Amino acid sequence: MAAKPMTKAQLVSALAEKTGADKKTAGEHLDALTDIITGEVSGGGAVTLPGIGKIYCRERPERMVRNPATGEQIKKEADKVVKITVAKALKDSVNE
Repeated sequence: MAAKPMTKAQLVSALAEKTGADKKTAGEHLDALTDIITGEVSGGGAVTLPGIGKIYCRERPERMVRNPATGEQIKKEADKVVKITVAKALKDSVNE
């Protein structure tokens, strides 16, 4: 396991090296991809990244939660949460 996660700058450098593009172009493409995914998921849709997984928005119903400090029960309103289902190919590559 890596000590630290890859930063955006490192990801942009790796993307530029892999595609043969310059870092500025690679950064613009990464930002565009982020914008597309954010727009689709925030609108209630889902995005499948082949070999990586599926990113989607799920609604959580209203529920009772407990304050761990006081033990008091509080009603939490319904909300939405972003979920990621990891692709089998990625899971298998980690366990090789």
